[in-house]
Amino acid sequence: MIKNTGAARATEASRERPARISGIGRILVAVYGVLALAATGRSFVQIVGRFSEAPVAYSLSALAAVVYIVATVALIRSGSGWYRLAWIAISFEMAGVLVVGLLSILDPQLFPDDTVWSYFGRGYLFIPLVLPILGLWWLARHRPTRGAIA
Repeated sequence: MIKNTGAARATEASRERPARISGIGRILVAVYGVLALAATGRSFVQIVGRFSEAPVAYSLSALAAVVYIVATVALIRSGSGWYRLAWIAISFEMAGVLVVGLLSILDPQLFPDDTVWSYFGRGYLFIPLVLPILGLWWLARHRPTRGAIA
């Protein structure tokens, strides 16, 4: 009997779950997914309904939504390429939360309406401030194995 080793490997790989989305990793992915939906909905309503009132703030909300979507997908997928993308997205998120949070405190006129990251995520119970810290910690503890495919 001839074995189709390529198909066998593909089936085996599809059954394996990335280690970083087990246990607490699942909660992390779920929270990123919820924030992705919330930020997408918020930015859509803001941009469609009142973009001229605060274009910078609403554009930042849309950017946050994209970052949360990318981070969610990258955390779910396995391989070193997805791992790097998750690291980049979550690092960008951390920088965004810190910069926008600080600017919204120092010069509130820059943001006439809140963004997802305004006041360090105050409108989202400061989850946007805590989440990237946990995400980066989780990624550091769950690096892909050397032979992982990108």
